[in-house]
Amino acid sequence: MTYDIISTGSKGNAVVVNGNVLIDCGVPFKALREHYKNLQLILLSHIHGDHFNRTAIGRLAQERPTLRFGCCGWLVAPLLECGVNKYNIDVYMPGGQFIYPGFCTVEVSGTTHNVPNCAYHLQIGAERLLYATDTNTMDGIDAKHYDLYMLEANYAEQEIIERIRQKQSEGKYCHEWGALENHLSQEKALDWLYENMGPNSGYIFMHQHED
Repeated sequence: MTYDIISTGSKGNAVVVNGNVLIDCGVPFKALREHYKNLQLILLSHIHGDHFNRTAIGRLAQERPTLRFGCCGWLVAPLLECGVNKYNIDVYMPGGQFIYPGFCTVEVSGTTHNVPNCAYHLQIGAERLLYATDTNTMDGIDAKHYDLYMLEANYAEQEIIERIRQKQSEGKYCHEWGALENHLSQEKALDWLYENMGPNSGYIFMHQHED
């Protein structure tokens, strides 16, 4: 399984897997120029602009009229507003599985965030990938012995607590509270990985905090 992390973090999120699957589209269209002609499927997790760039999605739908878009129900209306043909949208149910014969299988896990969100389990051939960002917890999500985990590790808990204390003492606004409430810490990510990884698994930390 190959991957190209085009961008990850608050400035934008987009990962191309095996050259033809795009997970999240939170970047300008120009960032996708190297890949967009080969894409077959776009998986979208939630509505935030760093994961759902409306202009780029509309351009992709225009340039590639047969491109498939996969999402849960909360993103159907936004996709239609972007100009995506309703017949090109595959709607997933959290906890369910969607099979693209001869191509890949997609499973969805609902995740906790400040808007409806999901994690993606992607199987291509015999290889399996989990992609999960923008969530405070991985409780209830099982992904044993996958080949690759792309998992949020937004902050180190003690470090961000110290930042909050420092800013509070200086009377500054602490946007770090939002990270604590809505994003996964490095410690939580590692604990979950230790419970799920197999001897040949690999992982990549995504969406790390930027001050």
